[in-house]
Order: sequence, then structure tokens, then C-alpha cells
Amino acid sequence: MEQSIRFCTSSDGVKLAYAVTGDGPPLVMSATWLTHLEHQWRSLAWKPWLEALSRDHRLLRYDSRGCGLSDRAIDNLSFETWIKDFEKVIDAAGFGRFSLVSTCWGGPVAIEYAARHPERVDRLVLYGTYARGRLRRSDQPKEVEKARVLLDLTRLGWGLENHAFLQVWANHFQPGGSIEHVRSWCDQQRAATSAEMAVRLLGIGWSVDVSEAARNIKCPVLVMHPERDAVVPIDEGRLLASLIPDARFVTLDSENHMPLAEEPAWAQLAAEMRAFLMAPVAASANNALPLDQLTARERAVLDGIAGGLDNSEIAAALKLSEKTVRNHITRIFDKIGVEHRYQAIVRAREAGLGQYDGH
Repeated sequence: MEQSIRFCTSSDGVKLAYAVTGDGPPLVMSATWLTHLEHQWRSLAWKPWLEALSRDHRLLRYDSRGCGLSDRAIDNLSFETWIKDFEKVIDAAGFGRFSLVSTCWGGPVAIEYAARHPERVDRLVLYGTYARGRLRRSDQPKEVEKARVLLDLTRLGWGLENHAFLQVWANHFQPGGSIEHVRSWCDQQRAATSAEMAVRLLGIGWSVDVSEAARNIKCPVLVMHPERDAVVPIDEGRLLASLIPDARFVTLDSENHMPLAEEPAWAQLAAEMRAFLMAPVAASANNALPLDQLTARERAVLDGIAGGLDNSEIAAALKLSEKTVRNHITRIFDKIGVEHRYQAIVRAREAGLGQYDGH
């Protein structure tokens, strides 16, 4: 699977790397603790995810600040900068309205974004994640003690294949994995970031609490969680699902935080995600889009907009100049009664558009 890697710059000058793969409805994945856009395609933990999601979607991923191909030597780190970076990458990639998928500590980022931008998120998948970080679970005092131990192990054994830390960490994430899985985790650590940055990132991820944001999510949500997850206890998954209005909760029969490609839990997870993400978006009866007022060309342009394409991509797909596309968009916005692109995307997606395959 080929990916197109590009860069954008955050509001405080940090260069952020992002990548797009696949074709189909737009899908965005929030960054997790250890990311490297290129190495993840070689990771035994991540490759199944990337192949499955890119098969049906135009998938957007990125390296968070401090990791992978993004700037690493940085001082400004906080949960709020994570959210701002997420917003920046999505806008830079030209994604208008889309679905979100998140795992582990990428979950709080996706939850906060969905709560702040309900007009842009169609659906949200939350896998193996939480509303409260380890250091916010006051009802579980041992979590703080465990966090300190893991931070010390991280500082001492980062990326060392024969260090006891690696075995502890790999068994934490994939206790059912082979020695090849252990080595794959080690490679990921070395590629993603330094020990010092990993510790700083962990401290932020373990200190978040997005419970209030979870209560304000408006889109359909699927929450999935391994039954015997050692990284994020299943009780945290249940709590998260209980906070989100009408969220569907699915448990997976697995001990692995990241399911192995050959275990039944992965097949179930992939099937649940696909069915949820590919289900038609319900139309709004009291806000019907006047499609009959659009010409065939205008409808094709609007379909491309709803599918997350930018003007140059629509122009290339329809063999038009960008100026002609802009003129069409002006007339479309006037006919459907909107002022901004994101408003057009919302209304077009509600009318069933956005499945454009001309990209």
C-alpha cells in the first residue's frame, strides 16, 4: 500500500508529518503514544490495522510532535497542543467531514475533537481506550504506583532488545505475541522517539480526563475493548461507553491490547469496525438538500467535497480547471444555502453524498 507523506506547520512552528493511504470515504486516525508513519507499515501490531482501514477508506494518519517524522526537539508539550495539532493536520490534508478511529491514548484526543467539532465527525470508533488517564483514576490507587514503575523502566531500557523492560512492555501490550512481536515493539520504540520524549508523552497521556467531553459527543460511537486488557482495564472501557450517549459497547475475547492478526478477536474487531464505518449516514428529513436544483456537474463537485477532496483533486478527477471548480462551488453554496465548506459537507453527507470514488 503506497502512502503519500506531507508536512504542515503548527501554530507554534512545529513541523508535523501526515500521510494518506487508500481510497473511499474519509477516515482519520488519532495518533497514539508511539508513531512513525513509515515504520508502522512494518510493525506486526500496526500493519493489520493500516491494511484493513486503507482498504475501504481514504485514511489520514500523522506523527504527533516529538515522534516519527514530525519535529522531535520540542519543548511545548500538552494535551491542548495535541488537540491543536490534530486540528491542523486535518485541515492541512483537506478533510472536511469524516469518521474517526482511535486506539489507546489516541482515544482522548478523538473524544475531545468530536466534542468540539460535532459538525465534522460522522462516526467515532474508540478501541482499547479511556476517558481517565492512569493518574486520574483516584479509585484505583495502585495505578499511580504502576505508572511510576513503568516510567522508570522506560527511562532505563528504551529500545534495548535484551533489556527486561522490553519484555515487560511487550508482554503488557501483546502477552500472546511471539519473539518476533517483541522485536517489532523494540524496533518501533527506537524508530518512534527517544526515552526522554517517551516519558514526557506518557506523563501527559496518563493525566488527561475527557469525561465531560465524552458526555457531549453527538455522533454514533462504537466502543470496543479486549476483556483481559492489561494496558487499559476493561472497567475503563465500560466507564467510557457509559459516559457517551447511546454508545455501543463490544467486548473482545483477548488478552492482547493490540490483537494478534491470527487470533479470532482481530477478525471480530475488523468486521465490527467495517460494518460500523460503512453503514449509511441517516438523512435529516427536516433539512433535506435540494439536489434537484443542482446540475449533474454541480452534484459531482458537491459529491467530491463531501468525500473530503480539495479543489485541485476535484478538478483533476472531473478534468476541469480549478477556477471552474471554484465557480461551481460558489453556485452550489448559493443553491443549498450555506456559506462555508464544512456546512456544505455536513448537508451533503446527510443527503447520502460523499461516497465519491473519482479520487
